[in-house]
Amino acid sequence: MTDLIRQIEDRMNAPLPGRDAHLQMAHITRRHYVEAPVDARQAAVLMALFPKANEWHIVLIERNANDRDHHGGQISFPGGKAEPGDATMLSTALREAEEEVGIGQAEVKVLGGLTELYIPVSNSQVHPFLGYLEAPPAFRLQLEEVNSVLEVPLSHFQSPEVRRETDIRINPQITLKHVPYFDLNGRVLWGATAMMLNELLQMVGSD
Repeated sequence: MTDLIRQIEDRMNAPLPGRDAHLQMAHITRRHYVEAPVDARQAAVLMALFPKANEWHIVLIERNANDRDHHGGQISFPGGKAEPGDATMLSTALREAEEEVGIGQAEVKVLGGLTELYIPVSNSQVHPFLGYLEAPPAFRLQLEEVNSVLEVPLSHFQSPEVRRETDIRINPQITLKHVPYFDLNGRVLWGATAMMLNELLQMVGSD
């Protein structure tokens, strides 16, 4: 199983798939990349891999529905906005993962940062970081923020059948048509999370 980690480490030393990978899972309204404005809020997420049942899994969370959160109820990576005490954006990602799902910062072996992504609806510049754990984590949920944890085999996303399109109702006035998404046994993983995940998938290849 260490072969995948070595492959990722080697790939991190080459140019990343970047925005081209992001845009493959973007709605048509995002096909022209939007640069982050100077006042964008800085945020970070942790893309955490861990071994289970002889294959690599990735940690995803289902956020609690929240009218104040543009991403409430969605599937995402653990993460959130930078706080004054965070030394770096990596510090933000590790702190948020520990707070939201209980992954100890010392458990994470950081592989590096992937391509930043600006999210216009929340005016957030998201810094994704990739890391792995040597054993399955003992999850401890921040119930105010997180409804559940999804432990998904990375191989699930490498199957072409899970890449689909659907219509997503953003609010009573707006429905996005033909939105690319990853199917998670009937759950919809779309938006910024799908875009960032697609960069990782291009780095590891498909079955």
